Amino acid sequence: MKRPDFSVRCSVARPFRPVRPHLHSAPPHMPLPLFQTFPALKGRLDPVALGQFPTRVERALELERALDSATPLFVKRDDLSSPVYGGNKVRTLEVLFGLARASSLRRITAVGAFGSNHAVATALHAARAGLEPRAILFPQPMSFAALENLRVTAARVSELVALRHWSLVPYAMWRARRRPSYVMAPGGATPEGALGYVAAALELAAQIDGGELEAPRQIRIGVGSTCTTAGLLVGFELATRLGLGFSRVPELVAVRVTPWPVTSRFRILSLAARTSALLARLCEDPKLRLREPELAPRLVVDGEELGAGYGKPTPRGREAIELFRATSGVTLDTTYSAKAAASFVRAAQAGPPGPLLFWSTKSSAPLPEIETRELEHLPPHVKRWLSSPPSG
Repeated sequence: MKRPDFSVRCSVARPFRPVRPHLHSAPPHMPLPLFQTFPALKGRLDPVALGQFPTRVERALELERALDSATPLFVKRDDLSSPVYGGNKVRTLEVLFGLARASSLRRITAVGAFGSNHAVATALHAARAGLEPRAILFPQPMSFAALENLRVTAARVSELVALRHWSLVPYAMWRARRRPSYVMAPGGATPEGALGYVAAALELAAQIDGGELEAPRQIRIGVGSTCTTAGLLVGFELATRLGLGFSRVPELVAVRVTPWPVTSRFRILSLAARTSALLARLCEDPKLRLREPELAPRLVVDGEELGAGYGKPTPRGREAIELFRATSGVTLDTTYSAKAAASFVRAAQAGPPGPLLFWSTKSSAPLPEIETRELEHLPPHVKRWLSSPPSG
């Protein structure tokens, strides 16, 4: 049988040199909400310090005026989670990097599309944990954000496996594990990765208790790999049961940026249930385990903003980019956050009862400048992709 064509293994010119920061083990920041709420996790979960938490919540007053909204609008600024590279993947990687270090594996591999936020976050943060970043990537529609992400990822990982099609991902992951390497699922979508957003939900609950915002009745967020959504779903349910922040579980609207079945309710609820089971096992507390029927009533999957598919811009997404830039200073991208923001705008105009919160997940940190010579090692099909005209 003919082996799949992996095109090339691309090694960057410079050798990998791990950066060992002064804060090399879990500090009292991201894991604090988890450890405060569930003390039994101490000694059983050891995340790596990458982000600056808690991220702030802002009242979007100018956006309210622009939309003539009677509903209070808030933005959770996870786009500011790190000056190195922010966004939602930082919380996920803190846990996964900790697991990689605990496994004694030095190499860590991200998997995703050419413009993957998960991959670029791995490329920029791994050395801070003493890990060597690698990536397995497959093509996607061209956009400015995807172009910038791929340039940085290709220049900063020690090895890039550039696939010609996503169907080759399982075999590529199997080969990477034999190297050996700690290979993360696409987007970090595992129960362990989702724990980062269980912590995020508890963080928001603490901000509500601290008077930083009213408890939102509805929260809107983009859903791609499902990791962030699943973690929030578990965190909001547990916070409400524990009397933290919420008197009732908020409705979580997951806005599709990748198509069904990747973002099906079944997959989101399955990952959420497995995440709660992991938390229950780590804490040795079976009451923390949540079944899918317990989680399902507060999850809504919104597919109205997907448009022609993953990575393809939409008119409403472009309008949301301009509106958020003018009223809140939040930077959006056409692939992910603009579609979620378009759904948020639609909800604000409809006027649902109670406060509405938009969870901003695309990094606002400027990406490092990449010189052309740093990309000379790339195979022809990747260079052709990089030279194709962006669609947004």
